[in-house]
Amino acid sequence: MAMFGSRGAKGGKFSVEDLYGISKKPKASSVPSSSAGAKGPVQGRGKGQKGEKDALASQILEAAHRLVERRRLELYLRECGLSINDCQSERQAMLYRNLGKSGLRVSCLGLGTWVTFGSQISDEMAESLMTIAYENGVNLFDTAEVYASGRAEITLGNIIKKKGWRRSSYVVTTKIYWGGQAETERGLSRKHIIEGKMLFMTNKMITIKQTDSDGDVSTGLRGSLSRLQLDYVDIVFANRNDVNSPMEEVVRAMTFVINQGMAMYWGTSRWSAMEIMEAYSVARQFNLIPPVCEQAEYHYFQRDKVEVQLPELYHKIGVGAMTWSPLACGLITGKYSDGVPDCSRAAMKGYQWLKERVYSEEGRRQLAKIKELHLVADRLGCTAAQLAIAWCLRSEGVSSVLLGVSNTDQLLENLGALRVLSQMTPQTVSEMDALLGNKPNSKKESRA
Repeated sequence: MAMFGSRGAKGGKFSVEDLYGISKKPKASSVPSSSAGAKGPVQGRGKGQKGEKDALASQILEAAHRLVERRRLELYLRECGLSINDCQSERQAMLYRNLGKSGLRVSCLGLGTWVTFGSQISDEMAESLMTIAYENGVNLFDTAEVYASGRAEITLGNIIKKKGWRRSSYVVTTKIYWGGQAETERGLSRKHIIEGKMLFMTNKMITIKQTDSDGDVSTGLRGSLSRLQLDYVDIVFANRNDVNSPMEEVVRAMTFVINQGMAMYWGTSRWSAMEIMEAYSVARQFNLIPPVCEQAEYHYFQRDKVEVQLPELYHKIGVGAMTWSPLACGLITGKYSDGVPDCSRAAMKGYQWLKERVYSEEGRRQLAKIKELHLVADRLGCTAAQLAIAWCLRSEGVSSVLLGVSNTDQLLENLGALRVLSQMTPQTVSEMDALLGNKPNSKKESRA
């Protein structure tokens, strides 16, 4: 307020009331002279009325102050190109966590491309989803060479190139295992991890070349990198373990990929705790780079690995958890309560397994539990999807939860799970555990 200090109230500064031209003291109402000498009950009643008027005036004054402040704030924000809604969105601002015990900071909600990009949704919808996600603080985008036979990577790469976002402001992850039909185009051999699968577009081969220490030209992850149109990915995942490839070969290939600048980190997906520990031991034995993260399925009905095994790995070797399918392929939303809708994932070609799961005896039991959990969501003032995602985020060691959405409404709803996270109190979680009846027993609990 120093700029108003040349004149006005005490100390040369204006008070809030002086600035807005409002006085705290209401004007005294004129009283007939004949009543000036009134005494007794009339005088007491006059004092009571005066007190009520003062209280009412104080309330009006406070409301006026709030309105004036809001108006001044709106004018200021308009000059800055912002709005009140922009400021209010800070209440549900994105949260960021370290990926395991690495220094990489990722948004606790990421956007996945499985099923959707290059297949279920149009490229225009995919662009809208990525734009909304990025503008809401999501910095993690996950894909794989096998998604839509490579089209998911192409769509993701085209959008990133079109948007022109700073490469340092987002994280792109891809997964290697299923690459092509040939025997050498799948698995985790050194050849497949480094070479990948070439992309042919308009009869032109797009490659990103790197030079190795011997001066020979080699192309690492060239399939995914060419489709993504990127110089590197932030994390490359081994998309399940390969029993035909020695662990040392896998770890050495991943270390080579990182040393060549084709990836920043590497991780595992659908690996057992024993396999992850073996990779870590090999890395330590030969001074190689160990994995930093495991991608695992995690939702109400898939809990043991993320809640028991991965926290132990996190504390021992620093491996974090990036989880997927928080809504169990849509089962938790309740969309399958009355059967399989035509526009749902379970009705798509190639997802007969999901349809069978919905109609199975176990599926019916799960749907019954989901109905009870919907009541918990109603009481907390959120949707079933938001409750399920917040429930995943509350788990120890979970660095990020990947969202799989097919339209903007679903994405905005899922991002709203951040508001529910503070309501995941021990009492609420215990209530949900009682309804689910499948809480896994940790070693500590067993010993207790």
